[in-house]
Amino acid sequence: MTLQQLQYVLALDTHRHFVKAAQSCFVTQPTLTLQVKKLEDEIGLILFDRSRQPLEVTPMGEAFLQKARRIINEVLELKELVNQDRNQIAGNFKVGIIPTLSPYLLPRFINDFIRSNQETKLIVEEIQSERLIDQLIRREFDIGILATPLNEPDLVEIPLFYEPFVVYADEGNDLLNLAEVSKESLKPNGLWILKKGHCFRNQTLNICEFESSERHKNLEIEGGSIDTLKRMIQQVSGYTLIPDLSVNGELDRPHIVRFTEPQPVREISIVVHKHFSKDRLVDELMQSILQNIPKNFHRNNHFRTVNWR
Repeated sequence: MTLQQLQYVLALDTHRHFVKAAQSCFVTQPTLTLQVKKLEDEIGLILFDRSRQPLEVTPMGEAFLQKARRIINEVLELKELVNQDRNQIAGNFKVGIIPTLSPYLLPRFINDFIRSNQETKLIVEEIQSERLIDQLIRREFDIGILATPLNEPDLVEIPLFYEPFVVYADEGNDLLNLAEVSKESLKPNGLWILKKGHCFRNQTLNICEFESSERHKNLEIEGGSIDTLKRMIQQVSGYTLIPDLSVNGELDRPHIVRFTEPQPVREISIVVHKHFSKDRLVDELMQSILQNIPKNFHRNNHFRTVNWR
């Protein structure tokens, strides 16, 4: 049994396809297939059910892969300990950010971060929360920027700021006649929400204290983006909740009404694996973000190169 074979089976677990797994490991498909079969023969276990498409992990394979992932993570941690300085942040780092945050937060801070850290390259991908959490646990992403808390034992959350929610409604909506909105003012009828898979959908329903929305009688759409919801509300009717950063200045102002205090907010955090070693990178990223968000946001200014392990 070799570390290379463990990496091959973990790649196969991630992609559930021999060709894609081989490509991710930069080897040919026959090479990967042969090494996986050799490992299975050596341990006397079938790790993958090849009769299913996509591949499925066998029950005994699940236990083996969990242990294999821990071993590979320990090896990576050992290499980082020997070869890397916690204060050295040169190199490429993969960052995931949720879609309801990415277009509104990234443009605010990314240039500032790049100018200050020219030897650091961020490879940024917009990705929904559930997938991002899973890939942070698997260490396929270095850093996540998303809404918390997550309460995942393998992840560390470093809160950045608390972003208020506002109500966005059509210009004829009675909600816009109010100076401020309370939760009691909101009704299920006419509420537009994001489709399943977005954490922002659940946050909206929780704030409104609705189990589901009744929707428009002749139309049912679950938006894929906040901008889609805005356009539908402008053209049809109704309302939704949007995060403060997504408010587009004077263009959106006629459609906006704020909540009474205390305003509902979402916590936005940097999230990393518990064995992620680049404290300074987290610190630099945090400072760039906090220096470029609205002044009225409540923020966390206390993280300064803290060893959380």
